Amino acid sequence: MSNEIRLAELEAKFADLIWDNEPVGSTQLVKLAERELNWKKATMYTVLRKLCERGIFKNENAVVTSILKKDEFYAKHSQNYVDETFEGSLPKFLTAFVSGRKLTAKQAEEAKRLIEAHIDEDDDN
Repeated sequence: MSNEIRLAELEAKFADLIWDNEPVGSTQLVKLAERELNWKKATMYTVLRKLCERGIFKNENAVVTSILKKDEFYAKHSQNYVDETFEGSLPKFLTAFVSGRKLTAKQAEEAKRLIEAHIDEDDDN
């Protein structure tokens, strides 16, 4: 799924157009893509087809909606990034992320709360 879940920069902008306007009629989406991305109708439909094949969106009865919501997509994308780049190690990712920068006390507290909320009490490791 890692390669399938990645979006090229323009695909991401197009996906954001859909997420920001869904449910959106395909005719309206053509107009939005033309105005916002300077795309022709054929380009829009080609990219839409690819995103539908990846299971991110669906186009039924000329209405485009998401299968994966934006936050779900980016959560999977982030998890794949950590898996591929840091061998799935959240501590390695966090070390790289905070390296060379300071967190505010509020950011640190929020990060602690997030981590504590996701602790697996049954994990023996």
